Amino acid sequence: MTQLHKFSLKSLFIRITMAAIFFTITWKSDAQRIINPQFDSLLTKRADTIKPRITDSTDRIKFIGSDTTHPINDSSNHVDTFSLKLSKDSLDAPVAYFAKDSAVVMVKTKKIYLFGQTKTDYQDITLTAPKVEIDQQSQIMTAYNGKDSTGSVTDEAKFTQGEQAFTSDTIRYNFKTQRGLTTNTITESGEMFVHGEKVKKVDKNVTYVKNGFFTTCNYDIPHYGFKTGKLKMINKKLAISGPTHPEFEGVPVPIVLPFGFFPLSQGRHSGFLPPQFTTNDQFGLGLEQLGYYHVVNENWDVKTYGNVYSYGGWSANVSPTYVKRYRFRGSFNFGLQHTKRNFKGDPDYYANNSYTLTWSHQVDQKARPGSTFSANVNASSTSYNKNVPNSPNLNFQNQLGSSIAYSKTWVDKPYNLTVSANHNQNNQTGLVTVNLPDMGFTVSTIYPFQKKEFAGTKKWYEQLGIGYSGSFRNSVSFYDTAFKLRNLIDTLQWGAQHNIPITLSLPPILNGAVMVSPSISYSQVWIAQKTRLKWNTAQQKLDTSVTKGFFIDQQASAGLSLSSAIFGTFQFKHSRVVAIRHVVRPSIGINYRPDLSKGHFYTDTVNSQGYTARFSEFQGGLFGGYGEGESGGLSFSLDNNLQMKWRSKKDTGDAAIKKVNLIDGYGLTTSYNFLADSMKLSPIQLYLRANLFEKINLNASGTISPYKVDALGRDISAYAWEGNGHSLGRLTSGSISLSTTFQSKAKDEKKEKERKEQLDAELNDPRVVADRQRLLDYMRQNPAEFVDFNIPWQVSLSYSLYFREQFKTDYSGFEKIISSNVNFSGSFSLTPKWNFSVNGYYDFDTKKLQTFTMGISRDMHCWQMSINVTPIGLYRFFNFTINPKSGLLQDLRINRSRSFTNF
Repeated sequence: MTQLHKFSLKSLFIRITMAAIFFTITWKSDAQRIINPQFDSLLTKRADTIKPRITDSTDRIKFIGSDTTHPINDSSNHVDTFSLKLSKDSLDAPVAYFAKDSAVVMVKTKKIYLFGQTKTDYQDITLTAPKVEIDQQSQIMTAYNGKDSTGSVTDEAKFTQGEQAFTSDTIRYNFKTQRGLTTNTITESGEMFVHGEKVKKVDKNVTYVKNGFFTTCNYDIPHYGFKTGKLKMINKKLAISGPTHPEFEGVPVPIVLPFGFFPLSQGRHSGFLPPQFTTNDQFGLGLEQLGYYHVVNENWDVKTYGNVYSYGGWSANVSPTYVKRYRFRGSFNFGLQHTKRNFKGDPDYYANNSYTLTWSHQVDQKARPGSTFSANVNASSTSYNKNVPNSPNLNFQNQLGSSIAYSKTWVDKPYNLTVSANHNQNNQTGLVTVNLPDMGFTVSTIYPFQKKEFAGTKKWYEQLGIGYSGSFRNSVSFYDTAFKLRNLIDTLQWGAQHNIPITLSLPPILNGAVMVSPSISYSQVWIAQKTRLKWNTAQQKLDTSVTKGFFIDQQASAGLSLSSAIFGTFQFKHSRVVAIRHVVRPSIGINYRPDLSKGHFYTDTVNSQGYTARFSEFQGGLFGGYGEGESGGLSFSLDNNLQMKWRSKKDTGDAAIKKVNLIDGYGLTTSYNFLADSMKLSPIQLYLRANLFEKINLNASGTISPYKVDALGRDISAYAWEGNGHSLGRLTSGSISLSTTFQSKAKDEKKEKERKEQLDAELNDPRVVADRQRLLDYMRQNPAEFVDFNIPWQVSLSYSLYFREQFKTDYSGFEKIISSNVNFSGSFSLTPKWNFSVNGYYDFDTKKLQTFTMGISRDMHCWQMSINVTPIGLYRFFNFTINPKSGLLQDLRINRSRSFTNF
């Protein structure tokens, strides 16, 4: 085993001045030494008077590959003391060096030579090179690269100080002044790589470069860059160059910039936002994303930007973001949009003013335990989304909603208060509804008969619990195109609801197989208006009358429920399928509800044929009234779960047994009212949930009416299976949704994990929270610019179907409303560098492809080319972009865009 010996120049000087022993220090294959700067001066002053006994013809002490060590032969045991005066030129810290081949100390010239894979450390400086020369008099270290017999470089000299690294042919560095000079150097600062014929490091942070070439390409021979005669770099701050011109593949581009300014600092910095030139068929020529980003302080920043078009259209946005660590964070955006398409006098001329307002606020849960505040506001003019160019996803977004909420939970008390303001709007109809305030107060279940201190089993009455939940809501609705403040009073509604549940927890019966849960509840609603429909014989229509006031409706009920779980397992032999397990969870409830709302229902004619219908005078209220009729009956529900165990071929033992859910849940619910005079059986609710093959998510639900219908499609008091019928009922509503994603394995699993973590970090970064939605919209609009070449192919599909029966507007019968659509997206790599992607939305009702976007991407190592085309939809456009991948030069792009409107 190789033995390493350490010695200092102090020890070397003492042993030489003793002049009593020959010594040879040898190493097998490695040499490691530490130079103590406190004795450099001593060696410098007295080395010329010392004549070592062991020298070669060049008067040098040489360390060679041998295992023999000759120690000092001194039988006396004493301690020598010295009084030394240190030189002003001595270093501030030791220099530790390592050489795999050999190390040579020249006593007369005071130099040390290291050969082989050397490594030298001084403070935060590390130097590795095949050959190093250390001059103790001048305190200059020189490193050389290694070359073979043909002159080709086989090993490079590398210099690292802190986060700065240099790779060079030759490196000269002064330990004392911390200045260095290198030749043919490559250094990296942030995302920038700088190649220099000569590089001079004047201090820890400042570096000068002669005949420099800077780029974001990490190849030794980069694909592109900017060439300059002189360059100054300040670490983590900026780089300033003289006259600069770009080069691509070594070919100069005849574009000369008088100077270059390249920010290298990390984090946020104020500055102008470079605009993008665009061409739009309806808006004209334009500049987009022109603005300024300003950092107010470490907690606030503001982004102001806008678009300007030659036809007179413009938009302006102000987006501040804020963050207080461990307290809160959020963002705000307010935008104005003045839309002009074409010129006045043109048949397609269009002008419109609109606005948008978004606000997102989150509070750290640890900031104020027991209370929370959050805001998620997304409001705009109902015409704003459809006038945003080149954004098909935003153009078809018709539903917007907002919520601002505060909640308070009392510690050690069962109280909870919630106060919120909500908003929702339909951009297609123009209807806007605002709920302000919306308050809720709840009291968790308390047990009034339970002792504060007890031992043993609780009495049955001690488990009697009572709770409370109440809510109050104030609402106003209006059409934004006909908004008038005085008309809001007519649409103002308010209401309240109270619920008092009483529960009793009883022990299970039948050896714990059946759970018993009795309950009693009382509910009440406060309503601000009554609505009456009256058939107008003269005008042959229904008239509506509204009566303002304070009205109360109430309901009480009592019930007893029994629930259990039944397990069944079917075993397989000589099969990879080990067993299939079926779990059935039946529940039966007995309930009674008196008729407390009978006076709030009425019957009236609905059409000229004399057909009548039953109505509630509280319909259309914030809190609708309760149902009419006395109810006393039986409710039933049945939930099922299907699981399978199978044996994997990849593992052995217990690890080979895998469990999967074949069907997550399926079942039905219904009830039977013994006290009803007709139609005692309630509609049957069906549902199904499954994750097929752990790839396909399936959700389905449906409602079956067990009754026959009359000529208008209304239920009558006759079961569907009575008479000659063989039907179990009529499917009155239902929905089916399917979604799946298939993709190939990543070429590099580690790289894919890092990419996801980086993307999640960027989307959750509070500094970009204001741009999060715009970033997602831009990614959907330009998928070719965000291609993951590490995934060879991927496909995503989702399908949804929804249908229901509803009364026609003239109450002449029922009509079926059916809606179905499919969303698809996918990408695949034609070659390792070419990728093709598509995404779209097809509506089966209109039998049209509503949106479709396709893109082609080319990975050019440090650059990327993308082509995006949207040939159909409200806005049709294409986009061609070539840009560097580096975020440092994200605005250095060649972009060509055209868009067309299809109204």
